[in-house]
Amino acid sequence: MNMQQLMQQAQRMQREITKKKEAIDSQEFFGKSEWVELSFNGKKEIKTFKIIKDGIIDEDDKEMLEDMIMIAIKDAFNKIDAETEKELGQYASMSGLM
Repeated sequence: MNMQQLMQQAQRMQREITKKKEAIDSQEFFGKSEWVELSFNGKKEIKTFKIIKDGIIDEDDKEMLEDMIMIAIKDAFNKIDAETEKELGQYASMSGLM
């Protein structure tokens, strides 16, 4: 394979990576815990946040609510990371492409 063909192949792969990354970035990923639902885009920017526990939250529940928020955030981030790995994992070993 000559240098020109290698460059063309690298450019095609870069376009494919960019297209897949843009698709992931535009998706909405949901995280949920017992008390909280939230969503992020693929860039891990928060889009929605909702407390789904009925009733008023007591002061005693404040720490529990904080924990539930963290669980929901981690859930959404895990989904983003899994989608990114699924779509772009094959390129991870190629230095400088991601």
